[in-house]
Amino acid sequence: MIVDALDLAELGIELVPDKVGCPQYDPKAMLKLLVYGYSYGIRSSRKLERETHYNLSFMWLTGGLKPDHKTIAEFRRNNKKALAKVLRQCAGLCIKLELIAGNTLFADGSRIRANASIKSNWTVDKCRKYLKGIDKRIEQILAECEQADEQERDQGSLVKLADELKGKEQLKAKVHAILAELKSEDKQSTNTTDPDCMPMHSRQGTHAAYNAQSVVDDKHGLIVNCDVVSDNHDTRQFAGQIEQANATLGRKCQTACADSGYYDLDELQKIDAQQIEVIVPSHRQAAEAKPKPFDKSYFKYDAERDCYICPEGHVLRYHTMEPSKRRKVYRAKRLVCRQCQHFGVCTSCRLGRKVTRLLQEELRDKLEAHYERPESQAVYELRKQKVELPFGHIKHNLKVGGFLLRGLAGVRAEMSLLSTCFNIARMIGLLGVSGLTRRLASL
Repeated sequence: MIVDALDLAELGIELVPDKVGCPQYDPKAMLKLLVYGYSYGIRSSRKLERETHYNLSFMWLTGGLKPDHKTIAEFRRNNKKALAKVLRQCAGLCIKLELIAGNTLFADGSRIRANASIKSNWTVDKCRKYLKGIDKRIEQILAECEQADEQERDQGSLVKLADELKGKEQLKAKVHAILAELKSEDKQSTNTTDPDCMPMHSRQGTHAAYNAQSVVDDKHGLIVNCDVVSDNHDTRQFAGQIEQANATLGRKCQTACADSGYYDLDELQKIDAQQIEVIVPSHRQAAEAKPKPFDKSYFKYDAERDCYICPEGHVLRYHTMEPSKRRKVYRAKRLVCRQCQHFGVCTSCRLGRKVTRLLQEELRDKLEAHYERPESQAVYELRKQKVELPFGHIKHNLKVGGFLLRGLAGVRAEMSLLSTCFNIARMIGLLGVSGLTRRLASL
């Protein structure tokens, strides 16, 4: 019923009835096969093919069709962009069924392995190291060839050396091409198997992976938007993910919440400027560390004079600007600090005490004060319950240890299918099969 309610033309999946050759499989049947298979952790095209031959539920779902694994893989590969839109339409159905309210949205990210080995990852240092080793081995091979006499030319040893020399020259050319790509695109690293993935650290070690993003609604914990990015951190994702979710809702949410991994003032400002309540703790709030004696928080800022006043009443005036860190530096006079009774505790710098102020300091103070409110704390307490459940379902229940497809387009299509599977399971849990069927039929 869910797939039948989707608009395949809007997704971009077309059925051409007049196509020459073998008749085309019904796209709805193929999409049902993928969604149903993913819902039970069956994602491989060969396993899906096997299910259509002996599993009665798969046979009934596809109407007796038995596409082979190549057909299944080709359908999934050729419709990556369309499959990436499936969740958006599914979320649209949830909105019509009043299961998504869209008032409070929670954002979170999780690393999922790519279909590539970390050994295929190359950096500039690794390229130079390999080139050095290859050049050394080539010199050894050439030296061995020169030492061979006329009698040994008819033996196989020189043939093997020539083959090895050819292989080393090919590898050298490949490494030079990788090195040129890294320099031309100003990249830190690249993976020769899947160029879009990145080396990412997790509890299981360092792997080639992607950063999967999810935005969940507060009402029933349904996924409103999902995405996959190559960024190793969530720092630059908050505004983009919330805006994509708002596009699905068709309006702006009232509150956007995330953990401190999303804390970036530029990103938060984009959402705050839209009159959306932002609940994201700063790094110092997340650390819950008590301020040390003579911490900056004990210094009072005088906006009129643009200076700081220390606890002893001494003035720290504007000194310089740090453009790279987007902050201003204030310093006290060195003699004042050296004569202060707290010199050595407050600071031991011979130039005097230094205090920095971000260009967006007022925004930071505003967001930190808002996060400390009891109402904001109550919303933040719900974050784990709502936004971390989908990733737990996908990784544990659906047994997703990594993506099968490669490239951002492929992994986004898979993430959309996996998120749709979670939403369907959640909808069935909320309404029941018969209740969901009746509600969908009434749309």
